[in-house]
Amino acid sequence: MRRREYDEEDVRVRPGKGSRPRTRRRPAHDDAVEGFVVSVDRGRYTCLVESDATGGRRRKKDAAREVTAMRARELGRKGIVVGDRVGLVGDTSGTPDTLARIVRVEPRTSMLRRSADDTDEVERPIVANADQLVIVTALADPPPRPRMIDRLLVAAFDADIDPLLCLTKADLATPDELVARYEPLGLPYVVVQKGGELDELRSRLNDRLNVLVGHSGVGKSTLVNALVPDADRAVSHVNAVTGRGRHTSSSAVALELPGGGWIIDTPGVRSFGLGHVVIDNVLAAFPALAEGAVHCPKGCSHRSAECSLDTWVAEGHADAASLESLRRLLGSRDGAPDDD
Repeated sequence: MRRREYDEEDVRVRPGKGSRPRTRRRPAHDDAVEGFVVSVDRGRYTCLVESDATGGRRRKKDAAREVTAMRARELGRKGIVVGDRVGLVGDTSGTPDTLARIVRVEPRTSMLRRSADDTDEVERPIVANADQLVIVTALADPPPRPRMIDRLLVAAFDADIDPLLCLTKADLATPDELVARYEPLGLPYVVVQKGGELDELRSRLNDRLNVLVGHSGVGKSTLVNALVPDADRAVSHVNAVTGRGRHTSSSAVALELPGGGWIIDTPGVRSFGLGHVVIDNVLAAFPALAEGAVHCPKGCSHRSAECSLDTWVAEGHADAASLESLRRLLGSRDGAPDDD
């Protein structure tokens, strides 16, 4: 047998990781269909996709199909939350036991965030693209907690979302004191009670993407069931000893309103960290005061003696009640002692 002669062409060397050719090019996914994320559960995303794969985020549920999807690896660590508009590829038929892939998250118009506590600057997204933050507060059983309302207002101002105060259980207590507290802010509000009319609330929710946030036990799930008859959200009672409710909603879910628009029900909260909030975003909600803040020293907290807003108010450019409200909200942001 003739001995074979080898040369360098016979030697195959596998390139190391550092020498592999790399590219930043990614598939364009031009054929991706648009979906609206309505729920998230352990890495699986339920999305609504219209039959013609067109339309905006306020799609009609009866003209859409539910598609279960997972996040594509190419998205990396980018989070996807309820309210996101996404691009889907793969099996988007919505047939049981099928799975699509989310390959794109469309630009968001807003993002409601919270942090673990006031010392944590890491933002934790809650809901994307919301138009209105509905702060649900009971007037009694459990009693209202104004400081939590303040913190949710700060979160709304920071996210540039319109706030709405919804006062429940009006059959147990009057809303006058709480309404007077927020009158200087011009905060819109509605007052409801169990079994009462909801026409005013519905008119404020129609054709908007609303996110409901509030303590456990304030009647949020009861309110959702009344607004969306087929929602079937679990309800609970307030503990007679602690005065607190028990969590009944375990995750956020988007529900379509019969008259148009959406509400996103979120789990009850007992704390709402604001460590990520920037002072200027809160100040922007007070235009008359924001104009005078240009005279403040750099890095002013607007709560110290060096703040020029006191002089600005004394000169008649803004009212004292607005300044007091601003400082109360900033105090809530900074973790001031509970004033409830």
